[in-house]
Amino acid sequence: MQAGKDVYCEKPLTLTIHEGKQIIKVLEETNRVFQVGTQQRTEMGRRFLQAIAMIRDGRIGDVQKVTCDIGGSTDSGALPVVDVPEGLNWELWLGQAPLVDYRSGTNEQSSNKGYPASRCHYEFRWWYEYSGGKMTDWGAHHVDIAQWAIEQNGPGQGPKRVIPVMAEHPVPFENGMPTMDDRYNAATKFDVQVDFVNGVEMHIVSNSQNGNGILFEGTKGRFHVSRGSMRGKPAEDLANNPLPEGALEAVYGGPLPQTHQENFVDCIKTRKKPVSDVWSHHKAMCTCHLANIAIRLNKTLEWDAQTEMVTNDEQGRMMQAREQRKGYEIEVSV
Repeated sequence: MQAGKDVYCEKPLTLTIHEGKQIIKVLEETNRVFQVGTQQRTEMGRRFLQAIAMIRDGRIGDVQKVTCDIGGSTDSGALPVVDVPEGLNWELWLGQAPLVDYRSGTNEQSSNKGYPASRCHYEFRWWYEYSGGKMTDWGAHHVDIAQWAIEQNGPGQGPKRVIPVMAEHPVPFENGMPTMDDRYNAATKFDVQVDFVNGVEMHIVSNSQNGNGILFEGTKGRFHVSRGSMRGKPAEDLANNPLPEGALEAVYGGPLPQTHQENFVDCIKTRKKPVSDVWSHHKAMCTCHLANIAIRLNKTLEWDAQTEMVTNDEQGRMMQAREQRKGYEIEVSV
């Protein structure tokens, strides 16, 4: 952005809350176009736009509870230290993260059979050093949609309290840090309760009876939406009581493109804000990062949505940022 470039960035946008603040500061200083790769806002049969439009139209009354089922991370088992693959600059790949041995196992130990279990490609997401497990992998999608739907993705909006109901990790933790370095360390099971400033209760869970997706529960009904379907009486009622004309466009903020990429290219031309913008995505990522901090510390965190700061725990506040390895620091004060 400082070089005058418009940016497309895959999700999850950040590893820490502090990084989100840095990106926003530079974005506002440079006035570039920046789209986040959360294609659920545009594609996936437009079910998620339809879900938000249903809520805006009062189809379930006032939203009281939201459950985001995002699945759990993988347990790799022990991974041996091996030689760095030819062609990979491991030191450069690690960047800000601590300089550690390269570890790799077998395809059978991995979450994606196209890659061996390792600290590197694809499987990096199961290490807190490089990502946030399923909390940021799928949470970047479903928590984002949920906060969009309940209108908790703007200034001063977001959580007020994050409660770790339960969590299981592949390794023991001490002061929020994994005590073993030879296997994946992100949570395999979890239930985190997030209380928002508008009174809505969200649960981010690794498993539910409804499966991957988002369950919205209101004073007048409930329905579940996923990439493959939308279930529940309010969804069934659409056949005889369709949404008002233009309801999806009103949620989206303009004409519906065919693809997420089309929205990005259009915004480059028009200089408009993309549908998946940094400000709203940062709010969703704050929730996901706070959830991870809470389960790593096994502590309830109080959060000031205005100042974006943990207010009740010094250790939790320190984990909003990370130490940057010398030579890879990003010098943006916020």
